[in-house]
Amino acid sequence: MPPGKCSSACAQSLEMQDALSVSVAPVVVFACGNPSRGDDALGPLLLDQLQIWLDEEGLADGFELISDFQWQIEHALDLVGRRLALFVDAGQQTPAPFAFRQVQACDSTITGTHALSPEAVLSVLVRVSPQPVPPAFVLCVAGASFELGDGLSAAAARNADCAFELLKNLCRLSRFDAWQVKVSDQEAEGAPSPQA
Repeated sequence: MPPGKCSSACAQSLEMQDALSVSVAPVVVFACGNPSRGDDALGPLLLDQLQIWLDEEGLADGFELISDFQWQIEHALDLVGRRLALFVDAGQQTPAPFAFRQVQACDSTITGTHALSPEAVLSVLVRVSPQPVPPAFVLCVAGASFELGDGLSAAAARNADCAFELLKNLCRLSRFDAWQVKVSDQEAEGAPSPQA
């Protein structure tokens, strides 16, 4: 095949990539957690609740919701073509009811292929794609009990209610500047922003 020419399979692949990039939802919301480990279920539970609310509000087309036990390198590809990204998780030392912060790709070396931080997922995208990294935020909801077999604690359920109100506000105003204001509001309240 002459240089610069593309086989029909290659051309079909490029067309499919173009079609996929057109149809991707502008906002991706990741949640991680293990529903069998008490308050670690906060992320997946909030995501389920969010899907129902988005459907009821007619906003679902603007969001892709992705749930997993932990964030992995493959999730970097889910960031391609997005306008905003949100990572939702439970935190053991998070001040109640939650911490909301902006995150950036980290410069540190990634030593594993699973159980990554949101910053590490962003840095994978920097390394594997010429696509820009979307502005990204973390919503870390305070949890208290993470034992295998435990149900959701009463405190975590209250924190989830507060976090869900924030999620609805973020989805109503899914713009970078609006999300930055929410971060500033939390910082003004004096709440620290720990890692998820």
